[in-house]
Amino acid sequence: MKKIIKFIKNTYAKVLQSIAFYPVLISTLFLFIAFGGLEAENLELVQNIKKELPYLFIQDYETARSILSTFIGGILSLTVFSFTMVMSVLSQASSNFSPRLLPDLISNKRHQIILGVYIGTLSYCIIILISLGAAGVDSSSLGLSTMFAALLGVICIGLFVYFIHNISRAIQIQNIVDSISKSSSKYFDSKLAIQEKSKQSLETIDTSNWALIKSSKSGYFRSFDPALLKDSIKSNENDIFVIPYINQHIWEGAPLLKIKKQPNEEERENLDFCVTLSPDRLEGEKGIGGMIKLMEIAVKAMSPGVNDPGTAIDAIVKLTQLLRYMLQLPQISAEKFNNEKLTIIKKIIDADEAMRVLIQPIRQYSKQDSAVCYVLIEALQFITQEPDISPDKKAVIEAELRALRKDIEHSIENETDKQRVIRLFDHPKML
Repeated sequence: MKKIIKFIKNTYAKVLQSIAFYPVLISTLFLFIAFGGLEAENLELVQNIKKELPYLFIQDYETARSILSTFIGGILSLTVFSFTMVMSVLSQASSNFSPRLLPDLISNKRHQIILGVYIGTLSYCIIILISLGAAGVDSSSLGLSTMFAALLGVICIGLFVYFIHNISRAIQIQNIVDSISKSSSKYFDSKLAIQEKSKQSLETIDTSNWALIKSSKSGYFRSFDPALLKDSIKSNENDIFVIPYINQHIWEGAPLLKIKKQPNEEERENLDFCVTLSPDRLEGEKGIGGMIKLMEIAVKAMSPGVNDPGTAIDAIVKLTQLLRYMLQLPQISAEKFNNEKLTIIKKIIDADEAMRVLIQPIRQYSKQDSAVCYVLIEALQFITQEPDISPDKKAVIEAELRALRKDIEHSIENETDKQRVIRLFDHPKML
């Protein structure tokens, strides 16, 4: 049963990210509307409306057939063009920014809904046209369905204009950066709110005598689901320590979990089953996923083929805000489950690892650009002034600043530019 639950959860998450999810759903709905509309044509209420407002309903067979045929051809062209636009946007985003951005663009609900309305309207018109040509069917008996098809055609034209506007905004890098930043900020805001409410944070925890659970496969850690645990584990007043942080890569056979009370073999398999590992590095903006995307955008912007310092600076500014939020979270936190009989202990990425994963690549690729280095120095200095960040984490950031200074001294050739940037280390701006 638990395997079925996990399969449904994983399938649900994958389906929501599919570009075909909403189009299929909406097209199916339009099919039911088409057949329902055909049945409603003979209702007494509809017949009375046709008599009261005859100018709204098409009575001529050839006119109805021409309108439906025109809509089918036109909407088919809109659908093909819209799909082509989506593919063009995905290709451009992959080549100019980062391939990691493709899942977010594909799962854009607005684009999926518009494509779904196109395909649904196309299916609706085809069904009505087939019904119009059926033996023994009078064209006047399909006046309501034909009128509704005309209304859908007008809506599709409006949606097409909106689609062009929206797709042109979606490919703009500043909108992509803002979207990632807002999504990640919501995640960290929720974590900070939970932490302030629960007040259950731990500086260190001794797990030396706990049982170790090793990973049965390799992948990127996504989550640990307590709902899939066996009752014998949940009701035994147990503590479980989740070793990896979200988006950390785990090798097969590497330490994955620690549990306070010694589990049997069946419980070990169940604990491993509760962990979700993904073959993909980034899925969504949870953990440091969004921050890694911003880092990759900044690095891509500084590559010789793109050479866009403005985009790199914008990504660094947004990344700094997220890094500031993340470093305010406790390194280790505990959460109670099952009427406080079970405690799940989790950790986030530590400051030193965050500098290696997020800041070091930007530092290496931008150390010759004085403008980007200047903003990066300001960003790291801004984080060190946050009062809610522990002294240990601030010391790590200061070490990164020293490494950045060393790179600048060896990389920027122009002495004037170099001294202008170096001066910021000795005389930081008041933020």
